[in-house]
Amino acid sequence: MTQNLANLNTLRQPTQLVENRVCFAGPHAELSIYDTYEQAQRVSLKADSLLYCGMIKGAKVMHTHYQEDIPFMPHESFILAPDEEVFIDFPEARLELPTTCLTVEISKERIAQICDRMNDVMNPNGLSQIAPLDPNKPLHTLHTQATQQVIDRLVSDFVQNDPDRDLLVDFGVSELVTRILRHHGREALLQFTKAMPDASGLTQALNHIENNLSQPLDIDQISRLSCMSRSRFYQEFKRHLGCTPNEYQHQRRMAIALQRLKQRRSVTEVSVELGYQSLSHFSRRFHQHFGITPRQAQHSVN
Repeated sequence: MTQNLANLNTLRQPTQLVENRVCFAGPHAELSIYDTYEQAQRVSLKADSLLYCGMIKGAKVMHTHYQEDIPFMPHESFILAPDEEVFIDFPEARLELPTTCLTVEISKERIAQICDRMNDVMNPNGLSQIAPLDPNKPLHTLHTQATQQVIDRLVSDFVQNDPDRDLLVDFGVSELVTRILRHHGREALLQFTKAMPDASGLTQALNHIENNLSQPLDIDQISRLSCMSRSRFYQEFKRHLGCTPNEYQHQRRMAIALQRLKQRRSVTEVSVELGYQSLSHFSRRFHQHFGITPRQAQHSVN
């Protein structure tokens, strides 16, 4: 791996100062690493496939047709639907400290295959199914440590000289897309739950968890609310949400915490509101989830 990364650094020697690009092709996907060495404004980025963007170093400002002046920082993901164009400013880039990001362009066919497979497994029974991204609303989020690990491994797989390289790249792309679509589908399911909390036992359970995020989970109570046995409830919940109820509550607490910290709310206040027994416990869980501290998150995405 060390040799592969050394070769990557050699390939990244600049031939142009704005969006100097190194590209690696893989099955149904293409990895690009961009380095920018001078300030620039309104640089266009667009692809005919889904485009995953991850910041590595420095900061950008993104402009889409639906929103202007979106800060884009390390530990963040920005995902564009096919044919969606974004314009980028580089306010901090300079020769001795370039701004660096990566993109993974993933074919529409591969997205559709993974989307269909996820829906087959989940079988939502009338709930909102996972679908390709809404072109009118790119995803912009502070991603988790788990997603960061997928990205790091995927970069290594793209650049390595290994007989199984294409297979490993396809595994990595599938995992990344699954995480993107899971996030997208979960948001759709949450919106459906808010609009129709009594649509099914699962939506009633989700609505209860959402309205009681600061309280310990009582699985027996939620199982009764969803009209399922405890074992059936766990089975259905994990099939639809991809995690246990306790893991889901933690993930929702982290998402709400991030929203409130972005509003410059006090770390202590957010911790108490979400039911954590101590500030140190909240800070530790937040750092484990996102890879940065709550105070760093206060100055991250807007």
